[in-house]
Amino acid sequence: MHHQSIALKPLQFPFPPHLHPPDTIPYRRRFPIISFPLHQNTTTYSPCSAASFRSFHIPVSNHPPRSLPSSNAIKHAAVKTVDVATLGNLCVDIVLNVPKLPPSSPGPREAFMEQLSSSPPDKRYWEAGGNCNTAIAAARLGLNCLSIGYVGNDIYGKFLLDVLRDEGIGMVVMSEETDFVNSPGRSYETLLCWVLVDPLQKHDFCSPVDFCEEPAFSWMSTLSEEVKRGIKQSRILFCNGYAFDELSPALISSAVDCAIEAGTSVFFDPGPCGKSLLGGTVEEQNAVRHLLRMSDVLLLTSDEAESLTGIVNPILAGEELLSKGVRTKWVVVKMGPKGSILITQTSISCASAFKVKVMDTVGCGDSFVAAIAFGFIHNFPLVTTLGFANAVGAATAMGCGAGRNVATLKQVVELMEAHDLNEDDGFWKELLGEHLESEEVTFLTKMVLNGGNGRMNRVAFRKAVSELLPKLKSCQLEGTLSH
Repeated sequence: MHHQSIALKPLQFPFPPHLHPPDTIPYRRRFPIISFPLHQNTTTYSPCSAASFRSFHIPVSNHPPRSLPSSNAIKHAAVKTVDVATLGNLCVDIVLNVPKLPPSSPGPREAFMEQLSSSPPDKRYWEAGGNCNTAIAAARLGLNCLSIGYVGNDIYGKFLLDVLRDEGIGMVVMSEETDFVNSPGRSYETLLCWVLVDPLQKHDFCSPVDFCEEPAFSWMSTLSEEVKRGIKQSRILFCNGYAFDELSPALISSAVDCAIEAGTSVFFDPGPCGKSLLGGTVEEQNAVRHLLRMSDVLLLTSDEAESLTGIVNPILAGEELLSKGVRTKWVVVKMGPKGSILITQTSISCASAFKVKVMDTVGCGDSFVAAIAFGFIHNFPLVTTLGFANAVGAATAMGCGAGRNVATLKQVVELMEAHDLNEDDGFWKELLGEHLESEEVTFLTKMVLNGGNGRMNRVAFRKAVSELLPKLKSCQLEGTLSH
């Protein structure tokens, strides 16, 4: 689950004594179409019903596949018809106003959650959560996406499948060769995350995984052939640390190995639980280390990079992760309102964040991942990819909530065309320090001044945008993207 802070608008009316959905959660709205023509999604989806939950669909492109940005030629690699597949971390977020937040002790807290679960709230206030955020954001950028994970044969599972289908995202339901559909118990239900808000606008999160000693779906021990096929047909497999809440470390490692064998690039975002996993069971430690070594792209916040390496400077921390990686090509470090950096074996790219009115930070990191994947697949210049990712994350922050409320391509384009960056030259000068003299540094900036500083290469943001937008348009017109 994405257990992180959210910023909810203040409510304009008193709280009744009973539980109720807050009016601050927006109802589903169709997102506007970007000004240049879009290539319509030609994928056909069969209707989803409770009886068809075990079915799966992998979107198939009608156009020749793009080449992978991988330095290693993989023999017998599967045809890549999917751009991004997400692994696990599928859940439904439910936001409720409550008279008071649940107690911290496990017993009463679990009883509180059971009370919430006994009567499902209005469906308008459900939202797709977890890796659905990344998949939806990527699909709205035009990538062909696939969600690989488990959903139960229940009303929440049907809701998730309907949302994914409506967003044009394929689904492979993870399962074992057993009759678990009719088996009782929480281990076979769709995961929920209750986002609870009290009258003072303080919030808390409550989920069944909080009370599990083992992963929620620990009964799942092997990858089905459908899951393997989905991984093999994808250009990128994205996994984050929250997948360990659901899937066993061995199963996650198997998925990574399947991707590597098929020539599928692996993206890994350890998230805030990365450090605890490295101090967890032997199986968890081995699986996380395997992901850190074998991923093509690592994505972290500066705090997470420090927690994994013990190094405060995010550039040095990124270089440390690169040095320990076997396949690692990029380490991308997010630094909140300051911006982000992308570190490779030979270069450092930096991009300032955008000046926006932040309404809600939930889903920003997931949207950021989607844009990094877009740039990776299309071989955009590194600094352009970074600026694009900052824009997608910032556009999501301007809305309220994640899931179907993540940014649209139209919103991202409008933000980039405004060219309003939150530049802080002093911060970047101090951060880069000696790197300016010893490494190739590219910096995305509002304005390029005459002269240089060591190996600093300044790229005007306006110029990057003018080159990026026609590429986005070209991808759509050529039909290389799904929609």
